[in-house]
This record gives sequence, C-alpha cells and structure tokens, in this order.
Amino acid sequence: MRNTISIFALLFAAACVSNTETAETPPSTISPAGVKKSAASAHVKEEALTSTEEIMDFASEAEKLNAFFQEQFDARVSRSPMFQTSLGMKTNYDKWDDTSDAAQIAEYKLEQAAVGLMENLVDYDKLPSNAQLSYRLFKLRAKQQADMFPYRNHGYVFDQMYGQQSRTPAFLINQHRVTSVEDAKAYIGRLNGIKNYLNGHLSNAQSRAKDGIRPPKFVYEYVLSDIKNVLTGAPFTQGEDSPLFEDFKTKINALDISGDEKLTLIMEANAALLTNVQPAYEEVEAWVKEDINNADTDDGAWKLPDGADYYKKRLALMTTTDMDANEIHELGLSEVDRIHNEMKTIMAKVGFEGDLSEFFEFMRFDPQFYYSEDEAGRSRYLAEATELIDVMKKALPSAFNTFPKADLIVKRVEPFREKSAGKAFYQRPAPDGSRPGTYYANLYKMSSMPTYQMEALAYHEGIPGHHMQLAIAQELKDVPKFRKYGRYTAYTEGWGLYTEYLPKEMGFYQDPYSDFGRLAMELWRAARLVVDTGLHEKKWTREQATQYLMTNTPNPEGDCIKAIDRYIVMPGQATAYKIGMLKILELREKAKSELGEQFSLADFHDILLASGPIPLSELEIAINQWIKMDAS
Repeated sequence: MRNTISIFALLFAAACVSNTETAETPPSTISPAGVKKSAASAHVKEEALTSTEEIMDFASEAEKLNAFFQEQFDARVSRSPMFQTSLGMKTNYDKWDDTSDAAQIAEYKLEQAAVGLMENLVDYDKLPSNAQLSYRLFKLRAKQQADMFPYRNHGYVFDQMYGQQSRTPAFLINQHRVTSVEDAKAYIGRLNGIKNYLNGHLSNAQSRAKDGIRPPKFVYEYVLSDIKNVLTGAPFTQGEDSPLFEDFKTKINALDISGDEKLTLIMEANAALLTNVQPAYEEVEAWVKEDINNADTDDGAWKLPDGADYYKKRLALMTTTDMDANEIHELGLSEVDRIHNEMKTIMAKVGFEGDLSEFFEFMRFDPQFYYSEDEAGRSRYLAEATELIDVMKKALPSAFNTFPKADLIVKRVEPFREKSAGKAFYQRPAPDGSRPGTYYANLYKMSSMPTYQMEALAYHEGIPGHHMQLAIAQELKDVPKFRKYGRYTAYTEGWGLYTEYLPKEMGFYQDPYSDFGRLAMELWRAARLVVDTGLHEKKWTREQATQYLMTNTPNPEGDCIKAIDRYIVMPGQATAYKIGMLKILELREKAKSELGEQFSLADFHDILLASGPIPLSELEIAINQWIKMDAS
C-alpha cells in the first residue's frame, strides 16, 4: 500500500467532524402521521440539534459548515419516524410518516431555504477542499429537488417495485426490531396505524389518477397479488400465519418474558391486524380493482402530463450527466454489439456449434445451469452465494486497502413479495450494528436465477459491490451524514457493475460459463440503455421492449418480462448502471496512463469510496486531483 494515509489526509483535511450513522434510502415522506410530537421526538431535537447561534461560535468555516450540516440532518431525521427506525433509533417507534402532499411541500421548502442559510453562514472560498465538496453537494441536492419537484407526484403509489402495498409490511418485517415489551407495543402501534398510513397513500393514488397519472394495466395485477399475499393466513384466513403475524410472533417469542405476557401481546397484534390492517388493505384492493378499468396499455413516461420533460429530468437525475435519450440509446446499441463479440469468444472456447442466438437458447434452457424448483434448490443457491462472498473476502487485500466493518448475509426475498420484487437487491446495515448488510436473492422462480450468473450477482450486491460501497460510506469518519445518504444512482450502480468486472482481473470467473454470466450481466445493462429510452422516449410497447431483450440477451423470458415491467415504472433508473461503469473505467484508464508504474489499484479504489455517493462530475474531479497529487 503506497501513500494511502496521505491520500486520505489530503482528501478530508479537517473538513468535517466524525459521523457514523447511515441507513437505507430514507422514505420520501417526512412527518409523524396525524400525531402530536412525542416526548421522544422532542428529545431528539433537544439532544441532537445545534442551534444557529451555537454554530456562529465555531472558529473555522469548516467547523461552522459541519455543525450546520449536523443540524440539518438531525432536523430531517426528527421529521421522519421511519427514517429514525432505519437508523436504528427507537424514537417515535410506533409512528408512520406523513404521506400528504402538504408534508412534501413543507419538506421541500425547508430544504430549499437551507441552501440560503448555508450561503449566508460560511465563505466557500475559505473552506478546505472536502468541505467545499460538501457545500457543492448540498446545493446540488437542492437543485435536483427543485428540478423534480413539479413531478413529485409522477411516480406510481402502488406498483410492483416499491409500491406501498408491499413496502409497508417489508418495513415492519425488516426494519422494526423487537428487543423489549416496549418495542413490541410500538410494533402493535404501527399495526394500528397502518389504516391511516395506507389511506394516505390511497388518497395520493386517487389524486394522481384524476391527473392522468396511473400505471399501465399490467401493474394492477402485481399489486393485487401482493395484497392477497399480505392478507393470506391467520388471523385473516385459515392456515399458516400471515407474513406480519408470523413476523410479530417470531419476534415476541424471542423475548425473555412470561408466556402470559407473550400471549397478551399476540392477542393485541391479532386485534390490530383484524381491525386496522385488514380494512386498510381491503380498501386499497377495492380501489385497485375498480381503477384497473380506467388503466391503459401505454407503457412509457411519454404518456404522463409533460412526460417528455419528466423523462429528460429523470435521465439527468439518474445519470448525473447531460446525455440525452438518443445519445444513451445509441451508446446502448454500440455496447450490445461489442459484448456480443466477446461472448462469441467464450462460445468458441466451450466448443459450442451454432450461432449466438442458438447459444443463448442453450444457456436459457439447459438444466445444468439451474437448481431445482424446491427448497433444496433454493437452499443450495443461498449456500453457494454465501460461499462465493466468503472466498471473495479473502481476496480483497489484493485490490483494496479499506474494508467494511459491518457483516454481510445472503437472504431469500420474503415469499409475500417475491413474485413482484426484483431479481436481487441490497439493504445496507444498521449504523449501530444491530442489522447486517443483506444481499437479497429472489428465488421465486429458480428458472430465472441461472447458476452462471451467480458469481456476478454476488459480487455486485455483496462484496466488492454494494456492501463494500455503502457500508464503508456509512463508516466514514469525516463525511457529513447527508452525504452518506446521497442518491447518485450512476455512482452507486456504476460501482456495482464495475465490481462485477473487477473480479475477472483478480483471477475469478475461472469457469467459462461463469465468465459468460459476467458478460451476460453487462450485456443486460447495455440493453437497458436501449429499452429504457425505447420505452420512454421512442414509445416502444412493453412487448417490443421484451422482444428486444429476448433477442439480444440469454436471459429467460420471465426475466425479460419482469425487467421490462420494472423499467416501465422506474423511468431512467436502468440507464445509470452502464453509464456509471463506463465513467469509472474511463477514469481508471486515465489514471493508469498518467501515473504509469505509480498507479495503485487499491489507492484508486480508496478514492472512489472515500467520499461516499457523489455525482460522476465530482468523481472525475476527485480522481484528477489524486492523479495530480500522486504525479507530483
């Protein structure tokens, strides 16, 4: 390891004080729903917030700025019970966020006003470099919010990706820890609060529908399936416990309390499920069944009010570049052709006779690439994915200097949401260590999880991918907390895709079929550039986009359908992966070219990870500064 200490010292030079907490992307809603501020909430403010007067007492510009960021972050946390929970806090533990448009507007005004406060508080030119970066990112976040604010209601409230019908129970199951009777009562409080919480979301969906913002017809079936899964099982129907009831019982039974106390809590949860959860879901279900008759089969963002500008803004937000839809589309076509040629080399290596499309069919259907559609097959997949990550951990020092402290586990997506959930995703650890980082694998259909993609998926979602990136970000000591929650998809997913490729250089993917799987995953992201812009800019149909994936990738048909359904409800998001990866590789080649033998891959990775999530333009500045410093 060369020069690493000096690199970090120069990067962070006295810019900020220690910050260690972070979490999953905070909910977009912000205030306790329909409740007065609790004593716990007041405690959060009293203990955590630094007054503006106190900030002015700090000696240096950097200290003033960091105290301001801490004040803003803590104020933001105090407005969101769900964000507090995701941070591992137990304040407002029985509350949900305020889902109203009025709450969104109030939050927006606070965030915009904060920029003016910052500009009046400190002199940018007197700040050290990392504090200047924080200053710029704080302003950029406000600008992005301003750009997207007219379209804050363009997203779909109920859909198969992050719809509230599944996100709500997933939050309780995965975020709400129960280590005491008080925690259990707070869980019951949240069960009782689901009716008001979902009613708020339902009101939003109804309002958006009146404005011509509703998803395509196929999305409604996913939502109804999720609702059915939530309401299947005790106490709603005969049979095994429903997902929420099972989760509550599991958490209660782990408590060291008497059987009578456990029974009392379980009966209270039973009542809450029947009197509040069930009616809330049935009301959503009734509206979805009614509104499906008003839905159309148009799929792209172009159909929404001012849809062209909305998609343009989404592309800018997701890629953090000024590339337009046509440029992105052409880049995708070019990358698809390039990767096809690399795949032909592997096809020849394994001795396959036929053309590439025939090889794709072989990879889709040959049983050697798929585990059985039963619990044995699913358990085998999870075990082998875990083993891949364990082996990678031991190899990390060859390419990294910095490692996450938080642990990582591999977990199956819960059955109640696996039919609609994505193929794989990552949830970062709790800041206090109470929850590890989690790589979720969707094993609903084993025919959609080929073994030749297992390596690349594990590296992307786990190590050295998102777990390295996001766990390290929240463990950084000298970065303001708001930066640890920055949502720069091109950086985050660009890193994920880059770390699928990196293990090839580290000696992994020894099996040619696994190496094909790596290329297949990269091809998938290249094809996304084509189909996302096709859907939302060029007015492709769902079927047209699905057929493009079927023709140009080896992925199973079900995989292609689910992917297109995802891109339809998340305009622009899928374009960020490839664009981010290409920028990282471009910057790496520049550093290698200019530094020559002085280039250190581990140091390069330190620079990529040292600032937390940042836009690609700022990443380029950081790498250029590092090159200049190391070359001198």
